[in-house]
Amino acid sequence: MYEKFMREALKEAQKAYDLDEVPIGAVIVKDGQIIARGHNLREREQNPILHAEMVAIYRAAQKVKSWRLTGCEIYVTIEPCPMCAGALIQGRLDRVIFGARDPKAGCTGSLYNLVQDNRFNHRLEVIEGILEEDCRQIIKDFFRRKRQKKPSLIDINLEK
Repeated sequence: MYEKFMREALKEAQKAYDLDEVPIGAVIVKDGQIIARGHNLREREQNPILHAEMVAIYRAAQKVKSWRLTGCEIYVTIEPCPMCAGALIQGRLDRVIFGARDPKAGCTGSLYNLVQDNRFNHRLEVIEGILEEDCRQIIKDFFRRKRQKKPSLIDINLEK
C-alpha cells in the first residue's frame, strides 16, 4: 500500500530532477486518493520555502478548502526538514511516510523528531524506509551529476 503512493512521490522527485532542482517529491493522500502533489521549486522560483512538502501542503489546503488537513497523510521521498516538519504539525496531518532519512536536516527522527514532540498540541505518526533505496538513489544521481558538471581548474583557461 505505501509503495504505491511513494512511487507517485518519486515521480514528483523526477520532475524536480528534470528542472535541475534537488529531487524531492511529495504527495498528500486523503481517503486513499492523492489530493495534492509537490516537488522542489526553490531554485526555479528563488523561494526558500518551496520545498516539495510545502508545495503539496499548500495545494492540499486549497483542494479541501481548509488549513486543517486532518485525515491526510503525506508521502515524501526524503525525511522532512525542520520547516516542513513544522508545517506538517501546523496543517494537522495524521501521518508522514518517507523514503530515506536526511542525516543533515531531517526532523522526523534523524536530527530531531519534531512531529512527535509531546510539547506540541499535535503529533504525527511516522513511517520510514518506504522504497528507501529508490529515494536515496535519485538524490545520489542528482548530486553526482552536479559534481561532474562543475568545471575543474584544468578546464578553466587562465591565460587570455
